[in-house]
Amino acid sequence: MVDAAINHSAIEVASPEGRPSDYFGAKVFSGATMRKYLDKKTFETLSDTMKNGTPLTREVADSIAAGMRQWALEHGADHYTHWFQPLTGGTAEKHDAFAQPDGFGGVIEEFSGKLLVQQEPDASSFPNGGIRNTFEARGYSAWDPTSPAFIVDTTLCIPTVFIAYTGEALDYKVPLLRSISAVDKAATEVCRYFDRNVEKVHTYLGWEQEYFLVDESLWAVRPDLMLTGRTLMGHESAKNQQLEDHYFGAIPTRVMAFMKELEYECLKLGIPVKTRHNEVAPNQFELAPVYEEANLANDHNQLLMTIMDKTARRHHFRVLLHEKPFKGINGSGKHNNWSLGTDTGVNLMSPGKTASENLQFITFLVNVISAVYKHNGLLKAAVMSATNDHRLGANEAPPAIISTFLGTQVSAVLDKLAAAKGDNAIRFDAKGVFKMSGISHIPTLLRDNTDRNRTSPFAFTGNRFEFRAAGASDNCAEAIITLNTALADELTMFKAEVDAKIESGTKKEKAIYEVLKRKIKECNPIRFDGNGYSEEWRAEAARRGLDCETSTPLIFDRYLDPATIDMFARTGVYTAIELEARTGVKWETYVKKIQIEGRVLGDLVMNQIIPTASAYEAMLLDKVYKMAQIPGLNASSDIALIKRIQEHTAAIQQLTEEMIEARKRANRIEEMRAKAIAYHDTVACFFDKIRHHVDKLEEIVDDRLWPLPKYRELLFLR
Repeated sequence: MVDAAINHSAIEVASPEGRPSDYFGAKVFSGATMRKYLDKKTFETLSDTMKNGTPLTREVADSIAAGMRQWALEHGADHYTHWFQPLTGGTAEKHDAFAQPDGFGGVIEEFSGKLLVQQEPDASSFPNGGIRNTFEARGYSAWDPTSPAFIVDTTLCIPTVFIAYTGEALDYKVPLLRSISAVDKAATEVCRYFDRNVEKVHTYLGWEQEYFLVDESLWAVRPDLMLTGRTLMGHESAKNQQLEDHYFGAIPTRVMAFMKELEYECLKLGIPVKTRHNEVAPNQFELAPVYEEANLANDHNQLLMTIMDKTARRHHFRVLLHEKPFKGINGSGKHNNWSLGTDTGVNLMSPGKTASENLQFITFLVNVISAVYKHNGLLKAAVMSATNDHRLGANEAPPAIISTFLGTQVSAVLDKLAAAKGDNAIRFDAKGVFKMSGISHIPTLLRDNTDRNRTSPFAFTGNRFEFRAAGASDNCAEAIITLNTALADELTMFKAEVDAKIESGTKKEKAIYEVLKRKIKECNPIRFDGNGYSEEWRAEAARRGLDCETSTPLIFDRYLDPATIDMFARTGVYTAIELEARTGVKWETYVKKIQIEGRVLGDLVMNQIIPTASAYEAMLLDKVYKMAQIPGLNASSDIALIKRIQEHTAAIQQLTEEMIEARKRANRIEEMRAKAIAYHDTVACFFDKIRHHVDKLEEIVDDRLWPLPKYRELLFLR
């Protein structure tokens, strides 16, 4: 066993002062704060920009910057930064001081509208898929007024987009905002079939963040955890999650202290955290907020992951956001609870009290399902990665086949609507008010239809859809961008078809029903309420024509399908150049992550595992030699043990050499897609083979010699 010194001395942490309502948003330049620090005209202009996207003049930007600077200085800020989300998957920030020389030997705090609105980070230094070369470095970060500025430590953080000098998006926020706009436009048009007062449709997101905590001193002596985020070797603990005693169990004292401080920091930053609990696996936990508009919710999740890491270190923990840090126990996801709502207060994913409201609900429900059906492979590509590859399809999380779960009762409603014939389906009374068979009792059905199917990647849960396939380390934006865009495109086509029927003389409600009926039948293959883990479902999914590809590099091809390129172009979310660039980044990132894992694994087995096993083997050989000097002693069991060690060490050395050669061959491939496929097919395939032999040695070698903390130490906090 490794001798790791664990220092759990008293920790100085920030303590809440008063109730959450007293300090919620204290570090956010919120609407209430803007009212205090901006003059009335500036506040009204900025509010209009936030609501309607109206451009800001330089004069107004200067006024906003002055108010923001005053607020930031009063709250202890001495620097500012444009905070953005490049294609690294994390966030980026470059801090500049407010203090500027005044020309008289002193300094003055300055912050102009120009500095607020735009800066110029080096675009070639971030992943860009070839859009920016090293000699074409210029990129722009531009203020996103719809997401409020906030203070972290002593830095004013201004949420921004990040684009190339030539205009292409180099981040997640730009396409997310475009997709929000696209679904707003398409959904608003459809909503006006039912309510002419609807002016805007909002996208809402409520994420659920799963994560592991490990003791920092143990993490520090696991190079695989430090460098890859997961254990590349390690035999299962005799006790892990099989007793199911951790889920919703009492939260350990040290963890509770961490959670309390984390929640305090989140609330000050305006992140409306709501739920905390133990997850299924040992040392695994979950945090979830109240839902918000998608752009702000996504910013908050990105901010949370940074705050989690800082807070964990103060409590001598390390946060693991890798989707599968430990073999043999559940991995971590980030469930995306997604819905749409109108500016009139209607949740479009909930039924109403009238036939018209229920028809609206069915309209959006069916269009969502249809969009998911048509783009199920693309949705999988949106959540797939080298890390999430370990989790999806592992009988602990959604399978690597996208399907929707509606529940038997809601499914029965759709089936009834699809099967209805003639005037029995829809009719009008003497006042012209329509009646529709099968939808009047939907609210009652949904009150009782609260069952969940944890094997479904995309489940309807009563008033929203839960996209469960996203990984814990993911930027939520990618999944939401794809969902929004697919639905926007589907709603646009739906409206065109309905309008054509209305123009030909069909009543509006009947035209809507006729189109929905066809869609329900067409998208039926995506609906599945059974066990998504079963082998039978995999075979059935293939028969249904669903995307069953499991190779991560090949799944990324879905972004370059002609239908995908056309859809993103029609909706204005991505250009073909942007899609090609992002797909290139995905292949490159996959290669680098597998490459790093291969190097770390090779170093560990050759520099630590083999020498340790050989040292123990030498001890046994010495023992056998000495036993041979005494007549009558039987060393056969020790000899058998030596042979087992020999077999495993020889296999490890041979497999490692083969893995290294495969990596060298893959590195010689120039084209990134082909390189990614080679890494998947010829390099990553060695990892589990090598691990098998290492884990067998862990069971054999003297515990006092083993160089790495074992699962029984890593997974049970002390």
